[in-house]
Amino acid sequence: MAKNTEISLRNKVIYSIYVRNHTNDGTFNAVADDLDRIKLLGTDIIWFMPIHPIGVKNKKGSLGCPYANKDYRTTNPEYGTMDDFKSLVEKIHAKGMKCIIDVVYNHTSPDSNLSVEHPEFFYRKPDGNFGNKVGDWSDIIDLDYSNKELWQYQIDSLVMWARIVDGFRCDVASFVPVEFWKQAREAVAKVNPDCIWLAESVHSSFNVFSRKSGIYTASDYELFDAFDMEYDYDIREVFDKYLKGETTLSNYMDMFNYQEAIYPQNYDKMRCLENHDQPRICHYVKEKSDLENYTAFLYFLKGSTLIYAGQEFGCDETPSLFDKDVFPRNTGIDLSNLFAKLDTIKKTVLDDDDYFRADADDENDIAILERDNNKSKKVGIFSLKSKSADVKVDLPDGDYKNEISGETVTVSNGKVHCNGKTIIIRK
Repeated sequence: MAKNTEISLRNKVIYSIYVRNHTNDGTFNAVADDLDRIKLLGTDIIWFMPIHPIGVKNKKGSLGCPYANKDYRTTNPEYGTMDDFKSLVEKIHAKGMKCIIDVVYNHTSPDSNLSVEHPEFFYRKPDGNFGNKVGDWSDIIDLDYSNKELWQYQIDSLVMWARIVDGFRCDVASFVPVEFWKQAREAVAKVNPDCIWLAESVHSSFNVFSRKSGIYTASDYELFDAFDMEYDYDIREVFDKYLKGETTLSNYMDMFNYQEAIYPQNYDKMRCLENHDQPRICHYVKEKSDLENYTAFLYFLKGSTLIYAGQEFGCDETPSLFDKDVFPRNTGIDLSNLFAKLDTIKKTVLDDDDYFRADADDENDIAILERDNNKSKKVGIFSLKSKSADVKVDLPDGDYKNEISGETVTVSNGKVHCNGKTIIIRK
């Protein structure tokens, strides 16, 4: 973990925006019109998926993928000008939120400016041509970080953006040397000492596959030397198996306990139910009551919370990265008030210095989570399939307030009756 990482980041809510698909206009200016609504959800940080020009060569879909970057130092003209973006950032700041942008430093599009101006910065296949180490990423070519001049170019780019934005979400950060990220963090701190660094680490199986294939891949533990926050992909595959009915809830809960044991004391995992690379949670969870309980579970977890735009409307289809595909807002579901309520609980009931423990009732698919900082204990009970059951809790017998509903909850003989709805108790 970066030594100066503030644990207060654990109580932040991040809202992820893909400019192309956030509005019909698909522009920076159109996003600005939605800021008040986004703020009301409890958002602290807006993360923009890549805002840079997109390459044309080998592009996927009709418009290409934003992760096939053509130019690190300007904005995608489809979204607006650099001045439009700066104006948007100013409006974000005026509403008390911060802004981070996606930086894609493992690769570029095949027709990127760098591929023309600095071909020596790129990985070469055995035949001497540009290429990449992950075959299905056919619209990109890999950079070669054995070239230290590339390091300087990339760091200079980050320093430029750090004068405009508040931080960076670093795409497949595991594939770029940790020493580069540490050097970049040090350089950026000179112009923006409060810069936020979020690493997209990779799934555990992908980490193993990459290393077996001879591809450099940093572990989550190693990445924490340079980053403030990381994805929780180290345990995501267990979550996916649970959603598909292929493993027990207790197995998934054990993964949280393992994280609590192995990472630095000030670690921060960004928790999410969905993101632009994963299926929407509503792809698996069809009942609204279950969805509400999953959402409350998400907010109770130790770590920053990610909302992927459209999640508040219960969208069940992941928007295309490669085409115009605006997410619907007329789904008949609106969890906005729930998000706002849970954000208040996250910031006023839960504490950023809590330890965390997870348990489960496998028979009823109920997660029992505990947070404690030796000043106050918080217990959350989340019935992920809206089942009713008596649940064992580590609390003295007595009456407590359910922080989410305001109702009285009674602990009797060390048990609480869960009626299928979320219970959050503070002692």
